[in-house]
Amino acid sequence: MDVGVSARELYESLTEGNRPDTSWLGRDHGGYRDRLATAAEYKPWWTAPEGQFLLWELYALSRVGDLLLDSGNEYPGLFTALGMTPFRGGTFDPFLHEIVDVEQADDPRTPIEITEVVRPGLMLGQLLFARAGVRVRAGADHAQRGVADGSPLYWTFRRRHRPTVDLSHGWGHNSQWRTDFRLDYRTPDGDRLNVAGRDPIDGRPDLDPDHPANLSPEERLLTPGERRELLRHRCLLRVPRAADALARTPGWERDLMPFDWRLP
Repeated sequence: MDVGVSARELYESLTEGNRPDTSWLGRDHGGYRDRLATAAEYKPWWTAPEGQFLLWELYALSRVGDLLLDSGNEYPGLFTALGMTPFRGGTFDPFLHEIVDVEQADDPRTPIEITEVVRPGLMLGQLLFARAGVRVRAGADHAQRGVADGSPLYWTFRRRHRPTVDLSHGWGHNSQWRTDFRLDYRTPDGDRLNVAGRDPIDGRPDLDPDHPANLSPEERLLTPGERRELLRHRCLLRVPRAADALARTPGWERDLMPFDWRLP
């Protein structure tokens, strides 16, 4: 994907304290928007030679979004100019919503319900670009305060209010930008999660409990339900059942590698 402009260029400008530069949008704006639109429909565009470059560009653009989350209208405004559609959503949906704060209900069986949408999400056609940030009320059987809103958030470079785990962390100045964007699609036939894992057949491990050999020792200590929730929510929702065993491995949360997980 030979682009006249790049999201990395914008990101680095923002980290220097600059505001989003309208000239960045003006240069090759139509061509850049058209190239992004290639990813808007669920089809195997990522298998084409230029697909790898688009995965990297979408990732870089997500890093721009991370920086702009708290900047008000600049956040949705920049991305709507690139063809994305803001949304807020209705009932809680882990595909659409990222939990930023949990109010613990007295009844542990109370399902997760949204009390406030603190920032909009963004869709690029069928592709989820960014989830909406929401405050929720929930019973501890469904989401625990301090875990659902405080445990590491995977597939995320940065959040002001919680730790994150991202494949780019720990790499050099240039290498970190060779990180694939996670592809989640909402299609008429159902949701497709993390469809471009590095193993083109079935992802690194599928999450079937009959195939534990594909998982690390720490990942095997999570129940199948906990692994599925981590894939859907991009974080843990409750203290794991095997918390005592996991605690014997300091930093175990950062050693999990769910980045190629896909549901059967």
